[in-house]
Amino acid sequence: MSRKEAIEQYNAACKRGRKTMKECQQRGVSPYPAVLDHILAESATVGRVELGVVNVPAELIVGTKTEGRQAAFAADFMPLMDVDTEFAGKWIELCTAHLSDEGIRDPIKCYEYLGKLYVQEGNKRTSVLKSYDAPTIPAYVIRLIPAWSEDGEIQAYYDFMRAWQLTGLYQVYFRKAGSFAKLQAALGFEPDHVWSVEERRRFLSSYAIFQSAYRKLGGETLHMTVADAMLTWLKVYPFEMLKSATAAELLKSLKAVWPDVEMTDSAAPIALSTEASDKEPSVLTRIVKSVFPDHLDVAFITSQLPEESDWARAHDVGRKYLEAVMGDKITARTYLGGATEEGTEAAMEKAAAEGAQVIFATTPSMIGACRKTAAKHPDIRILNCSASMPYAGVRTYYSRVYEGKFISGAIAGALCKSGKIGYVASSPTFGVPASINAFALGAQMTNPQARIRLRWSCVDQDPMAELAKEGCEIISNRDIPTPDRMREPWGLCQVWDGQYYSVASPYWHWGNVYVRLVRDILDGSWDAASASRRAVNYWWGIRSGAVGILLRDDVPQGVRQLTELLRRTISDGIMLPFERPIRSQDGTVRSDGTHWFAPEEILAMDWLCDTVDGAIPAYEELLPMARPLVRLQGIYRDAIAPDKEGPIL
Repeated sequence: MSRKEAIEQYNAACKRGRKTMKECQQRGVSPYPAVLDHILAESATVGRVELGVVNVPAELIVGTKTEGRQAAFAADFMPLMDVDTEFAGKWIELCTAHLSDEGIRDPIKCYEYLGKLYVQEGNKRTSVLKSYDAPTIPAYVIRLIPAWSEDGEIQAYYDFMRAWQLTGLYQVYFRKAGSFAKLQAALGFEPDHVWSVEERRRFLSSYAIFQSAYRKLGGETLHMTVADAMLTWLKVYPFEMLKSATAAELLKSLKAVWPDVEMTDSAAPIALSTEASDKEPSVLTRIVKSVFPDHLDVAFITSQLPEESDWARAHDVGRKYLEAVMGDKITARTYLGGATEEGTEAAMEKAAAEGAQVIFATTPSMIGACRKTAAKHPDIRILNCSASMPYAGVRTYYSRVYEGKFISGAIAGALCKSGKIGYVASSPTFGVPASINAFALGAQMTNPQARIRLRWSCVDQDPMAELAKEGCEIISNRDIPTPDRMREPWGLCQVWDGQYYSVASPYWHWGNVYVRLVRDILDGSWDAASASRRAVNYWWGIRSGAVGILLRDDVPQGVRQLTELLRRTISDGIMLPFERPIRSQDGTVRSDGTHWFAPEEILAMDWLCDTVDGAIPAYEELLPMARPLVRLQGIYRDAIAPDKEGPIL
């Protein structure tokens, strides 16, 4: 009876193999298993490690070591030879043994290269076991180590080898280096935690459950691993949910973050919106206007009260401006989320329960709560005040304040006789190096001898005093939070007899940002931006009214005219702060004067101009209170070991 079943299994496997072969030919790819010797002929290896016998995932066995019997199998290792051949007879004998009490016991022998497995001995055993969809196959594995390079695939593989030492699992494989550290944090482990047998068992059990849901949603069509998708899911949901949730609940939760999963597969997951749209709604939009809301319930989530924080007050002023401009088209409420993610989630849930259709979370630290709320309430439009966040369910908004810094730099150069200009930077987050550089370029434009002495408030206790001691005549300090709060020592300050006198300052006009975003929702522009399946990050500047520049009343008329001229030319796109010859501190020519920096390049700048004296501080140099924000928004955040207590990005 077993042999009859084995023959039937062979015929069924052959049918699968021929189908696979046909599909491969239609796609223009090889219909046979890959050959490692052909791959290695074009690649360099630097060593080999014998791992011994390992239960390897069957799906990772993709080829053979040598050509040998390659043509006897389709790409999925299903047989292709007729049933009356010697090859088929041996296959059927192995299958008969598999169906008996004896089973297939001897492990296959294979080579591993870049996380894929290539069989040297045991092709037919592999074929039989794959025909029964065996999840794992025992194999004696020899790992071939590729030469290190800056190539992303090689870096990801070296990260996998480190993960292997801690987990012993092939399933923990990511396409991007650094992802394993995030998994450790998401699971509540320390970075160098070695998994116990029980922890491996629990993970594999949960992995299988997740893999099933992932495949049901079409994950196999994406260019990513199951572990990649699982990590995206774990950034929103706890690992324990994989055990407690029903199959339907897990599928629903994965659907909620599926846009983020698909974005992980994208080479450019973020769509950076650099200007608010001034276009009138299209004819089609006006025709279907009835499908868009004519009134919005808007919630603002803040971590502090306006009287406790200038940042909170600036956003509260923005809310009041929104109410004044939009009138009865909106209802706005403010909710205090507090300092914890749990408190922020609770505030957002309250806002949702009270009918919020739009939620503005006003600090970057709220991103974790935003993602969880977006997964629970996909009908609510959620925005977080931060930059460069690759999440489809949460849009972000921030201002291109470097444009204002360029103008204040020009003012500083015009007013400073000695050329000794100080600059107090906040923290090394996205856009901050761009602001420093823009300020330096502005100062150089009006004073070719100007040099910028850089200090950081995230490192020094009193950077203003240090710069004054060094003889700086004028210092760029923190920008004013709102135009009605001009006071010393905000913004660009002149130093006289140990006192600081504010001259000018860029400011953030959050009210204009909120008005334009709400109008986008009301006229349908918001939904049009959703079609790209990318994360939308609004990064608006002077032209959109998101950034302004305020001058003290007694600023000389010539400086006032210069300020207005620069404001207008930047707004009209005639002058770009970085379109000029630029050399960085290490001597590299960043621009010959004709180079146009893409917005993404400006936002992610991690270098300083050669007229800046100072450096970008390392994470270890930061004051403790500055570190959480840098984890979220730092220009080198991907190099910081994830914190299991905070949101995993």
